[in-house]
Amino acid sequence: MLEFEDIQHITLTRVPAITGRYEFLSFREPMQGRTWLAGILDKVASARDASALLEKERRWLSVAFTWAGLGALGVDETSLATYPEEFRQGMVARAQVLGDTGLNHPDRWIGALASPRLHAIVILFARDVAERQRVTREHQAYLARTPGVEVLSSLDLDATPPFDHAHDHFGYRDRLSQPVIEGTGEVPTPGSGAPLKPGEFILGYPDEEGPPVNLPQPAILSRNGSYMAYRRLEEHVGKFRDFLREHGKTPEEQELIAAKLMGRWRSGAPLVLAPEKDDPALGADPQRNNNFNYKEMDPHGYAVPLGSHIRRLNPRDTAANLNRRRMIRRGATYGPHLPENASEDGIERGIAAFVICASLVRQFEFAQNVWINDRNFHELANEHDPIIGTQDGTLEFKIPMRPIRKKITGLPAFTTLKGGAYFFLPGLKALRYLATLDGR
Repeated sequence: MLEFEDIQHITLTRVPAITGRYEFLSFREPMQGRTWLAGILDKVASARDASALLEKERRWLSVAFTWAGLGALGVDETSLATYPEEFRQGMVARAQVLGDTGLNHPDRWIGALASPRLHAIVILFARDVAERQRVTREHQAYLARTPGVEVLSSLDLDATPPFDHAHDHFGYRDRLSQPVIEGTGEVPTPGSGAPLKPGEFILGYPDEEGPPVNLPQPAILSRNGSYMAYRRLEEHVGKFRDFLREHGKTPEEQELIAAKLMGRWRSGAPLVLAPEKDDPALGADPQRNNNFNYKEMDPHGYAVPLGSHIRRLNPRDTAANLNRRRMIRRGATYGPHLPENASEDGIERGIAAFVICASLVRQFEFAQNVWINDRNFHELANEHDPIIGTQDGTLEFKIPMRPIRKKITGLPAFTTLKGGAYFFLPGLKALRYLATLDGR
């Protein structure tokens, strides 16, 4: 039985927010960090409360910590040593494994995200900008009364127009394929797969292989917690549009190339089901837009190229052990919308997202290393993920025949990693435990 009252809302609840803010914090002394945490505990929503008050609430708060941050709160060395190695090392040290090289290297990150002083993140999602600003002022006033807690950086989030559905700055419909967790009561949409064991995402529960093992100690600190990989990706919208115009003679050809890179039309319609022409009604229909496979419906990639983004991030029936690789994704866009006919304006815009899982190495790092940045994925020989993979100008993207045949060489980078970090998202009981460590 899932303990909804103890799980932070972000793991299980998609809230109706169109804006938000991330604040990245550092604690000078353990007592100061614990005092700050104790003062915001009552504002952190559980999955139970967020779901019950979804229509009434105007803001939703979550809190998570780096491994260094747990130590900065006073967690002892014995407990810290029970966390997995990849979390202890942190994302900066894992750059080579993750493919964070060149312009994506941590040396180039912004916002102090590569700093060893990064201890915590406060995640705010808000129903509107006025509420975001109100909560921000409230937190700033609280920090002014709470010495020893420094905001290293912050990032304001804003949905991009039109606001009738979630999408990134490139225009691709988002939030189309998420795993369903057993015990939540949610029913998977057709083609999304059966519900997965909670332990694939939340510590303390059975996973797809059996009972939980090797959990961080003490149990109160790990139970109902999850690991989060944070990635801030700048999206080069002007460069992307220039690329489409360079390789497509007509607007229809340009849209098809955009669809081939992703594996879906920007409306969300999958190419497997709409290979030659966009079908916005299909893209907007959750009962149909995931109801496809690759092994029988598109084995050679004539519809969805073998190296396309969605084929890499969710290989469906063409991957072994897929249920152990699934991840929950949360986040939002940041930066202003670039009007359709506008030139690149030099303003940063992109998507700042979290991957939530029970094992960073088995889920997130596997996806980065084997699916996103493996040149030989599906024996393609010289490709990375065309949307979020590391690109250095030497790689290509192959589009099989039917209806067009293309081999694009020198694929540019459409995204650049501006920062990232590994966080642990504790349960609410664990947050209270952390806030009162001085009494133990």
